[in-house]
Amino acid sequence: MSLASVELLAFGAHPDDVEIGMSGTLAKHVAAGISCGICDLTEAEMSSNGTPLLRRQEAQQVAQVLGLSYRSCLKLPDRGLTGSAEQVMAITAEIRRLKPRIVFAPYWDDRHPDHNACSRLVEEAVFNAKLRRYMPELPAHQVEQLVFYYINDVKDVGMMVDVSLYYEQKRRALRAYVSQFTAPSAGNDQVLTPLTGGYLDNVEARDQMLGATRQWPHAEGFIVKRPIRVDLF
Repeated sequence: MSLASVELLAFGAHPDDVEIGMSGTLAKHVAAGISCGICDLTEAEMSSNGTPLLRRQEAQQVAQVLGLSYRSCLKLPDRGLTGSAEQVMAITAEIRRLKPRIVFAPYWDDRHPDHNACSRLVEEAVFNAKLRRYMPELPAHQVEQLVFYYINDVKDVGMMVDVSLYYEQKRRALRAYVSQFTAPSAGNDQVLTPLTGGYLDNVEARDQMLGATRQWPHAEGFIVKRPIRVDLF
């Protein structure tokens, strides 16, 4: 899926990362007429279940479920997000091509090292995207805000989005990743992983617990390093 630009652009290390953390938020903004996109850094070729082709098909199905304007994969090496100059440049180029107002990245202290590496890479790329003498072949772009979403580990939540009305879309988006969230059985060649044993129930319980703090059925949490401007009056 391609588009000249998107307003909200979320990066994940693997297909399904963004969906776990913030697919309700994306669905809510799409419903409000805001263009949203996801960029996966890798094809998740090291995953114990599924194949890159199957994951790609699942990701495109999710794009339809959420109403995304854009979805891409940079095909960086899974378990090989080293933070190299070439990897930062690839992400920077994606930001400059799409010109998002807001960029999302995984929270920087997750149990999965690829999520942490993705967080660092995107933060570097957001900074570099505004430097006009860096990669001068593409016009510089200033991102208004970098926001971090949670995948596994939730700490120090700084803001929440009420996604209650869009939670069924999130369920559908996550269930589309059959290769990741289907339990092993005699009828498939799945192997047991942390994702195949009730993981989606845990995601929903987390979102319910976050929402309960504001008396909402479901919420997704975020954190920022740079304060967000808010006009109170």
